[in-house]
Amino acid sequence: MKILFLGDVMGRAGRAAVKDRLPQLRKDWALDFVVINGENASNGMGLSGEHAKGLFEAGADCVTLGDHAFDQKDMMQHIGQDSRIIRPINYAHGNVPGRGFRVFEARGGRKVLVMQVLGQVFMKRPFDDPFSAVDRVLKAHPRGGMVQASIIDVHCEATSEKMGMGHFCDGRASLVVGTHTHVPTADTQILPGGTAFQADAGMCGDYNSVIGMEKAEPMRRFITGMPKARFTPALGEATLSGVYIETDDKTGAATRIEMVRQGGRLSQSGPE
Repeated sequence: MKILFLGDVMGRAGRAAVKDRLPQLRKDWALDFVVINGENASNGMGLSGEHAKGLFEAGADCVTLGDHAFDQKDMMQHIGQDSRIIRPINYAHGNVPGRGFRVFEARGGRKVLVMQVLGQVFMKRPFDDPFSAVDRVLKAHPRGGMVQASIIDVHCEATSEKMGMGHFCDGRASLVVGTHTHVPTADTQILPGGTAFQADAGMCGDYNSVIGMEKAEPMRRFITGMPKARFTPALGEATLSGVYIETDDKTGAATRIEMVRQGGRLSQSGPE
């Protein structure tokens, strides 16, 4: 199976890049399944129902969220109406709308498990143990058995925690990929047990910025420690950042992984 995972979509520039580029990438790379992290798609803070619809129309099969999952108020209701949207699985309190994982049907009837989990290191909100939460789902949905591929979006700050999750899931997931920091890491690899891994997929946004935000206000705060204005997403041409993997349908193991950077300022890469 050929799978594309795109990192955090950042504001209007990120949405425009997905709309402009993803349809052609689906054709050119013969993609069977596409996952997009959309938790910053609406003005850099959360995801609205309208913007979720736009990501699906562009070619996403699944959209994951993160710590800003419900910053846009309408997502509280919308997520219950669209099961293609996945929020973090390990909220520490009950009665959270939506779901933290789902088994999707890809082209040819093949089954794909998508799950998202929030890390705990340097994260502000209280969440349950991410490793236990992931373990329960993977045991119930074995790779190469009930599902042909399994994808885990690890949304957290620390690369060490993301690496730990990658090794914890090695041999059980097809892809473990980090999101949240908006900067693509250079550790793209297939782990010994056949799990593709990258500590952070990067963002789909304007890299002439500070993690997708216009530079002036973040730089002012770094230099003076004093806020003056709100953060606003940068509006230059965005780079689509993420990972491309190929998997073995019989085992669910990854057989190929490539860093993806398309458009914008970053050096270009992909499964050409």
